[in-house]
Amino acid sequence: MRKRLPLGPAVLDPVGFALTQDDRRRLLHPATGGVILFAHNFQSCDQLAALTAEVRALRTPELFICVDHEGGRVQRFREGFTVLPPMRTVGVAWERDRDAGRRCAQALAYVAAAELAAHGVDFSFAPVLDLDYGASSIIGDRALHFDPNAVGALAAEIVRGFAAAGMQAVGKHFPGHGFAALDSHVGVPRDQRDVAIIMKKDVAPYRAAIQAGLAGIMPAHVIYPKADAEPAGYSRYWLQEVLRGQLGFDGLIFSDDLSMEGASTAGGIPERAQAALAAGCDMVLLCQNPEGQERLLESLASTRFAAPQRAERMRHHGGRDLRKSVAYREALLTLQQLP
Repeated sequence: MRKRLPLGPAVLDPVGFALTQDDRRRLLHPATGGVILFAHNFQSCDQLAALTAEVRALRTPELFICVDHEGGRVQRFREGFTVLPPMRTVGVAWERDRDAGRRCAQALAYVAAAELAAHGVDFSFAPVLDLDYGASSIIGDRALHFDPNAVGALAAEIVRGFAAAGMQAVGKHFPGHGFAALDSHVGVPRDQRDVAIIMKKDVAPYRAAIQAGLAGIMPAHVIYPKADAEPAGYSRYWLQEVLRGQLGFDGLIFSDDLSMEGASTAGGIPERAQAALAAGCDMVLLCQNPEGQERLLESLASTRFAAPQRAERMRHHGGRDLRKSVAYREALLTLQQLP
């Protein structure tokens, strides 16, 4: 019998292919609100569907289920799924033919959404809205393009492609990770540029994506010293003044994974979570760190989740298996046009 329990602000990953007793205990904690899956949670399509059904059966409202499924290097599920190309290929298609690039962007998102939803996943952390300055190895071909106008136009089509399949999109890594060379998984990157330049270039794609209906945003674990001494995910300037205020974004703000080195400036796991929530994040991710998840949940036990309606918006809508649709077949054919 499902436990009736309001959603909390923490997003966690299970340790394997099925839920352990410890997984269940953590996912039934009042501070938990969602589940993120990785390659270590995927063995086969049948196993994935069983795992997501197991997660959904735990509580009501159900925990939402998400994944990083961009394409290229960042695609957690492969066997039985369409192997998606890097986002860069969509930008290359745009350079050759802008209308074809737009169609490919929509098609990529539609195929990803149809396949994820068929296995019980609510949304993917995509698209990447970082600009490709040629500086960041962790971004690289995950970026659509170096031109903010191209990234904005293609990102808007990706948002629409997800939406056509009943899925919401999450843009990352706000306000932009493309200029900072250091990988935030292993260090604390800094982007020394003036704020005016970042706003003109890196933030521009977010305006287009938000206008197209972007429902979620993930800030970068990058420090922009000309704006704030804290990383964007801990910065009220970036999250409140710019994202909520200037851009008018009213969707869900997710922290990037708090186990990353780029998040270490705030201290331990509980301090990182409190810093992110205080700055304006609605939900906090902690991945592949069961011991840290225990400390996180304990620290959030009395924290009220401030954004249940925003979280509800992230759920996939529509029960039909879109892999049987004409639109899905046409989207697969469109993807074959990518270089």
